[in-house]
Order: sequence, then C-alpha cells, then structure tokens
Amino acid sequence: MGQIVVQVTDQTLTKMKDNYQNELRNPPPGAAFSAKKAGITITGYKSGKVLFQGANPEMEASKWGNLSTGQTKPKSASTQHPYSPEPSLYRQSLIGSDEAGTGDYFGPITVAAAYVKADQIELLKELGVRDSKNLTDASIQQIAQQILLLDIPYSLVILHNPKYNQLQAKGWTQGKMKTMLHHTAIENVRKKIAPEQPDGILIDQFCLPNIYMKHLKSEQKTLPKSTYFVTKAESHSIAVATASIIARASFVKQMDLLSNQVEFTLPKGASAKVDQVASRVIRQKGKTYLDQVAKVHFANTAKAFAYLKK
Repeated sequence: MGQIVVQVTDQTLTKMKDNYQNELRNPPPGAAFSAKKAGITITGYKSGKVLFQGANPEMEASKWGNLSTGQTKPKSASTQHPYSPEPSLYRQSLIGSDEAGTGDYFGPITVAAAYVKADQIELLKELGVRDSKNLTDASIQQIAQQILLLDIPYSLVILHNPKYNQLQAKGWTQGKMKTMLHHTAIENVRKKIAPEQPDGILIDQFCLPNIYMKHLKSEQKTLPKSTYFVTKAESHSIAVATASIIARASFVKQMDLLSNQVEFTLPKGASAKVDQVASRVIRQKGKTYLDQVAKVHFANTAKAFAYLKK
C-alpha cells in the first residue's frame, strides 16, 4: 500500500471535506475528516496535512496538491513537471483526452480522445463545449450530438465492467487501466489524422507523468512526442473539453443501458444510495451479477452485503 501526504490550506481542507461528503467515515483522533473513495483512504488533519493511502494514492492526491513539494495546488496551470504545457498550447491544434466513470461504482470507464484544430476552437465554444463537470447530463448529450456532426476526428474506448473486474483481479490498478485506455484512444486518433501531426497531445492528468509512462512501459508502449499533462485540463483546453463531453455522453448512455438491463435505475457515484441499490441487485440478480454492472473492488460491495443482513 502506498501513501502520499500533501499540505493544504484551511480553506482547501474544508473544500475537501465537502467534496468527499458521500464517502465520509469515522475520523481517527485529531483528524478533521476521513473518507474512502475508489479504494483510497483520505484522512485530513487539522494541521492541514492530508494523508492519501491505497494502491494508487497519487491519482487522488494529485487533484489537491503538488506532490513533489506538498504545497497547495495553484488554481492556474503552472509548471509542476517537465510535461506541463505552456498556456499558448491551448490555442493550438491538439489531440485532447479525458475519461468518465472512474469514480462511479456502477458502469464502465469511458475514455475519449479528440483532435481539434485551432480554427475550430471558437465554433466549439459557440456550441457550448466547456468543462463537462459544469454541464447537466442532458446538455452533455445534446452537445455531444452536435460535436459528432462536425469534422472532429475522435476515438471512444469503453472498458466494460466484466473486463474491468478481470483486469483488477489480475493486479491492474485503475490508474493503469486509464493509462492504457487513454493511450489507445490517442493512438486511434493519430492514425485517423495521419500524416497530419497535431501541435501537441494533452491528457487530463490523473496521475504523475512518470507513473503514466511506467504503466505504458509495462505493456511495451511509449509516450508519443509532444504529450503534455495538466490537471483540470478540460477547463483549459477545448480539445480536452470536447473529449470529456464525448466520454461523459457515452458513460451516461451506458448507464441507461445497464439500468434497462437490471430493470431499475442504477445511480451514479459511490454514495450510500449506491450501496442500497447494489444490495437490491444482489437480492434480485444474485451476487455474481454485480460483476456485470459494477466495479466490485469498490468498498460499496461490502456495504451492499451489509445491507442484506439488516
């Protein structure tokens, strides 16, 4: 089990507690809060130190702090490693990639990559393309349909639950799964636009670049030239925002298909409501059926079985 400590301000500590509201647990003595999300235990202390523990803690910790110095992450995309982009890159022709579904118990992981030319940026903005976290699912689906009508080369890769659980059982972390999904989607787009070359490739950073490249190396893959990483990339780059919307729209569609399959609505996220619905899946479909619709290594599985005993 790995662990990472970041130092944050009081304001960020409060924001973190609010963010993990649905995953809160009883905190240890001296802690401001404790939560568990996707197999990662997050413990925030009143001193401002936050401890991330789990198989791949840097993935979650990188959302909140500069892992190399322990300083609070700046709001702007400042240089934190050699693979950070210059702000001018966001206005150039880029392949951007992003994912959806990683923190959701039910449903697959969907990853999309899209090639947006510099002269297409303003049109996409007019269509409402922006950070998908600030859009409703209905708006995302509507904008995604408009994107698909444009000359935007893209690739969508879906890791369905049975394969996800199979890889996880083999020892793959979610970080490695996401790495290989991003790599596949990006390579698909590169092939589509060849021999044309983008000005750069921008990945919404979910782990440190050296970890990403380590995952690639384990599968005999290498990082393409001119690849950059930045957190919250969809708020900086229209290419990443476009990929984010395509990925999210696909995830929403897949959740609807799975809900139709089980004949009741499967909620998004990993909250207590999800635990209750998971217990309903077990009661009505059997415990092995969870493998078809859920990421079974999440703590929600154990909580679902606990509901059955009540």
